[in-house]
Amino acid sequence: MIGSIAAIKLRSPVIAGNFAVWGGMFSTIDCTLVHFRKKEDPWNSIISGAATGGILAARNGIPAMAGSAIIGGVLLALIEGVGILFTRISAEQFKNPSPPTEDPAVLGDSVNNFGFGTSNNKQYQ
Repeated sequence: MIGSIAAIKLRSPVIAGNFAVWGGMFSTIDCTLVHFRKKEDPWNSIISGAATGGILAARNGIPAMAGSAIIGGVLLALIEGVGILFTRISAEQFKNPSPPTEDPAVLGDSVNNFGFGTSNNKQYQ
C-alpha cells in the first residue's frame, strides 16, 4: 500500500504534464480551426483530436502517428456523438407544448348568431 502511494506521488507530475500538453495542443488546434473555418461544430473537435494524437506520437514514427491520429479522432467523434445524443434527448423535455385546439362544435353555429345588417332569425322578420 505504501509503495503504491509512493509510485502515485512519483508519476503524478509526469501524467499531469502530459495531460496539460495534450489539452494545450488540442485547444490550440481547435481554436485555429474555428478561426479559419469560421464555424464551431463537432468536426473541429474531431479533427483536433486526430491532429493532436498524431503530433504527440511524431517521435515514434509514421505508423504510430497514424494509429494515434485514428484513435484520437475516433475518441473525439464518440465524445461529440454522445454530447449530441444527450442534447437531443434533453431537448425533448423542453419543447413547448402545442396550444390546445378548441372544438368548433362547442362554439355553435356562427352564421345564425351574427348577421351584419341582416337578420337570419325568424323572430325578427
